[in-house]
Amino acid sequence: MRRVVVTGLGMINAVGHDKESSFKAILDGQCGIERITLFDASKHSVQIAAEVKDFDPATVMDPKEVKKADRFIQLGIKAAAEAIADAGIDDNVERERFGISCASGIGGLANIEKNAVACETRGPRRISPFFIPSSLVNMLGGFVSIAHTLKGPNLSSVTACAAGTHAISEATKTIILGGADRMLVVAAEAAICPVGIGGFAAMKALSTNNDDPKKSSRPFDANRNGFVMGEGSGALVLEEYESAKARGARIYGEVIGFGESGDANHITTPAPEGEGAYRAMRAALSMAGDPRIDYINAHGTSTKYNDWYETMAIKKAFGGKESCPPVSSTKGQTAHCLGAAGAIEAVISLMAMRDGVIPPTINYETPDPDCDLDYVPNTPRKADLNVVMSNSFGFGGTNGVVIFKKV
Repeated sequence: MRRVVVTGLGMINAVGHDKESSFKAILDGQCGIERITLFDASKHSVQIAAEVKDFDPATVMDPKEVKKADRFIQLGIKAAAEAIADAGIDDNVERERFGISCASGIGGLANIEKNAVACETRGPRRISPFFIPSSLVNMLGGFVSIAHTLKGPNLSSVTACAAGTHAISEATKTIILGGADRMLVVAAEAAICPVGIGGFAAMKALSTNNDDPKKSSRPFDANRNGFVMGEGSGALVLEEYESAKARGARIYGEVIGFGESGDANHITTPAPEGEGAYRAMRAALSMAGDPRIDYINAHGTSTKYNDWYETMAIKKAFGGKESCPPVSSTKGQTAHCLGAAGAIEAVISLMAMRDGVIPPTINYETPDPDCDLDYVPNTPRKADLNVVMSNSFGFGGTNGVVIFKKV
């Protein structure tokens, strides 16, 4: 079977515009959650989010093209360009064998809202001619593939909060099966808009801790009361191992296992005791040959049931609490970037393995008896990391897990 390795990384989120500044901020326990500035949220019950501040899309694309792309695409273009450069991709790489696997949970929600309002209040002639191509999830892959002349498979995953992780597994499958020698994975989300915040708030899924934004996302803490919406993008260049070695590429890690499952239980609530999450982890572990896992970057959303059930699933997957590796959630820093979360957290996991340090779970102050693992509370921890796991679970009961190994 063809081996698949990661040779390039890129990331942008609320705590940094690139992978190095973002990772440092995450290790430092910085929190990107503040009161919303992207729109007037004064009438909303939820007025906090983790926005990417001071981002100028004209720095990553032709200013004339900016209006043709929703913000999620703009953020994705930024992360993708960093990953391509980080991988050292040059003109000698065969573009027909270089594809893209993109992902988003919602896509151009802000543009959909904007144009729906224009249609209703000003008539259909006021709809932007760029509305449809700027909003479709697969146009993230379209814009990025055009920018970098990627002529291989052009794929999209739209599986809610598991989309970024599924994009990694889809890219891996494509390389294993010989459909491409290289795949760029890019997942992006930018749904901090009135209908996005309002919709999740109506479900009672979001934290309403408006008076203390920095403490609002508190994964696994007993006082957690909902997730906080974030935005951003993560990107990874995946390559067939022999091709990467032949061109002297730096290798961050090898994809040695992935797992996917469906809960078949409820449209928003995880399956009882995390049964679906457990099966996805077991599938990934089995594919990887049941290696010793040194660290798990948890889905860890800061909602009651996700954190509880994920804890139960981890304990079951590893044969009991005593056998579980250290676990942390970085959503206290970045908030929950929805469909981009899996890619961002895969980048974080690979950088943690590179630097031998486990990112902390910040805002962990009051232990929950039902969440009783080692969550690496509040302070990063030096560790010898050779194999790491990243979990992502989404609405509709869709689950994705990926395992990376140091090469």
